[in-house]
Amino acid sequence: MTQSDDMMVFDRALVRRRRDRAAPGLAGHNFLFEHVAAMLADRLLDVTRRFPVVLDLGCHDGAMARALAGSDRVDTLVQADLSPALARRAAANGRPTLACDEELLPFGEGTLDLVLSNLSLHWVNDLPGALVQIRQALRPDGLFLAAMLGAGTLVELRTALVEAETELIGGASPRLSPFADLRDAAGLLQRAGFALPVADAETVTVSYENAFRLIADLRGMGETNAGLNRNPATPPRAFWPTVAARYAERFAEPDGRIPASFEVLFLAGWAPHDSQQKPRPRGSASRSLAEALGTVERPVRQ
Repeated sequence: MTQSDDMMVFDRALVRRRRDRAAPGLAGHNFLFEHVAAMLADRLLDVTRRFPVVLDLGCHDGAMARALAGSDRVDTLVQADLSPALARRAAANGRPTLACDEELLPFGEGTLDLVLSNLSLHWVNDLPGALVQIRQALRPDGLFLAAMLGAGTLVELRTALVEAETELIGGASPRLSPFADLRDAAGLLQRAGFALPVADAETVTVSYENAFRLIADLRGMGETNAGLNRNPATPPRAFWPTVAARYAERFAEPDGRIPASFEVLFLAGWAPHDSQQKPRPRGSASRSLAEALGTVERPVRQ
């Protein structure tokens, strides 16, 4: 499988290395993974069905498994992560685990009943292709339920980075990875062939003492910039103190703490099946809209 240059946004090898590096200390920084895993588990409760074989794609250290502990919705949970180091940590919970790339899934067609993904797919280059592979791996009427970071993520930090770099260097370069917006994500579900696609967003706001603590958390999560267009040059010594100062000036709360916004996009779709609800053919309505609204239909004058 090959990818065109316009799909190559992230350095996937760097993403893997940063996850490997973060693995030993992830427990001290995985609050966002834990929180969003709980949100996904809550959404799964709305589905009154049992799923025999489930894939946790991008499992990190097993946050999704912990959120599903005791759930009657899942029988066998298979964990997978791009990082071998994280996969080994997740395997400590006793569930079957493997290291694999989200862009090259090693699962046969129609072998899974549910695919969950918790804050991992925003690092995928060919997201349309990955979604097609996920849909193909699902059995007919299987469910895909995922969370990924969206375009509103870290808007405060992005602003502070641009202002600091403009002030010190005279221009701005990509310091944060790009994220998809909600409309694009919804369109990708349809493009990948999912039935009954749904996409919505929630913003999780985290409070920090200062920008340095935020950046330490991002590094501890393995979530720092891995864009191919990132600036490889070492910034001037004053850069990060200036970023912290601009961040505080623009966004600090009355108590001096700063907010960090994480926009979480939730995606859901079903592998097509004949039993699923389908829109009626155009022109098949037996009643007019005017009748349904209790009004009078009047022709439009040309």
